[in-house]
Amino acid sequence: MEFTDLYINGAWVPGAEKARFDVVNPATEEVIASVASAEISDADAALDAAEAAMKDWAARTPRQRSEVLRKAWELMTARLEEFAHYITLENGKARADAMGEATYAAEFFRWFSEEAVRADGMLTHAPASGARIMVQHKPAGLAVLVTPWNYPAAMGTRKIAPALAAGCAVIIKPASETPLTMLALMPLLEEAGVPPGLVNVLPSKRTGALVDHMLHDPRVRVVSFTGSTGVGRKLLHAAADQVLKPAMELGGNAPLIVFDDADLDVAVEGAMLAKMRNLGEACTAANRIYVHEAVAEEFTQRFSAAMGALKVGNGTDPSVDVGPLVNADTRDKVAEFVADAVAKGAKIEIGGTQPEGPGFFYPPTVLSNVPETADCVHDEIFGPVAAIQTFSDQDDVIRRANDTEYGLVAYVFSEDMKRALQVCERLDYGMVGLNRGLVSDPAAPFGGVKQSGLGREGGHEGMLEFMETQYISASW
Repeated sequence: MEFTDLYINGAWVPGAEKARFDVVNPATEEVIASVASAEISDADAALDAAEAAMKDWAARTPRQRSEVLRKAWELMTARLEEFAHYITLENGKARADAMGEATYAAEFFRWFSEEAVRADGMLTHAPASGARIMVQHKPAGLAVLVTPWNYPAAMGTRKIAPALAAGCAVIIKPASETPLTMLALMPLLEEAGVPPGLVNVLPSKRTGALVDHMLHDPRVRVVSFTGSTGVGRKLLHAAADQVLKPAMELGGNAPLIVFDDADLDVAVEGAMLAKMRNLGEACTAANRIYVHEAVAEEFTQRFSAAMGALKVGNGTDPSVDVGPLVNADTRDKVAEFVADAVAKGAKIEIGGTQPEGPGFFYPPTVLSNVPETADCVHDEIFGPVAAIQTFSDQDDVIRRANDTEYGLVAYVFSEDMKRALQVCERLDYGMVGLNRGLVSDPAAPFGGVKQSGLGREGGHEGMLEFMETQYISASW
């Protein structure tokens, strides 16, 4: 691997203490790279660089920032195969899935290149005083971005692009399992015209101490995090000390509801996408599948057949549909969920047996007759296991769907649009997929309610997370 050091101020540096850690291919359990591990002094150097770079970047016109982002999209689109390769090596996802992520990741540069010129303000009269009310949006300041391992490209570009569009400089802490993709992006950003210091990357095995230090530096004004609700709470506590602007995309426990009038072809296809995108290692993954009892048997049979037809193996093989989970702990947790559900009365329709040999593999698995007491009903599975329950009453299934501290995304399948939209409005979720298993789109405001997060990523709202609103009261 060519880019394995820290990236600070446009240069590759080994880190103040020369510490390193290994990155492992989850399909083979072999070490694929040794990566520099940042320490506190490295974070200080990145903060210094970001502070200096932001002064010029924030002063550039929106069009100038837009053109750099547009160039980044063009360059990444031309190199999708390269980025898909990095994603598969360190994350394990199948080649087709990795290509999908790389395409999605690149699109954030194009979308926010267009949004960069749309930070619209307002000019109006105060009704009582007659003074002019002038409202404008300004860059919020230095941003610390903490990204997860499940989307090593897209979760980075989804934060970098709006921050740069807004006029901010960033420091990225990628997940220790998957730092290579983000490091590989840096030469591309240089080529696109991103100035030194504006984007810095600090892989580290001392994530907690490193991030906490940066969040207590007075120059930092924004923290954007994607990951578990537990870690998000800790970051919010740290952010409170400086009253930082937080953007938090946290955990999920997504319900997927199939009504008796659903088109089962559409429902099965949507459920496969909602469950198996990224092997189920996604906060948007369908976690609880509620199927009306009138169609439960047919849906379960068809869905199980589709899950059983998926080929499991090393994601570098183009014929593979399902790669390994990211590490042994994730695989073992998934196996525990299955064992717990079966012990409590669930039936294994397909899968459920962990294969032997190297790699953190677990087969696509369908569980039926899953009881409410099963752990997988209440906790994120984060793996290729679908837990099916039945329902007969609309009010009851809405109650069950909402019975969680999470509120990221839900899915509804029904051909009765009046009923479907009424159900969508009653679901306590920031996003709903109606007759589709995919909600992620750079043009849409991605985010949840309750303990699934704060703020939105994507859409116009995504750029505003990195901006502050300034009001000027003027007379002339």
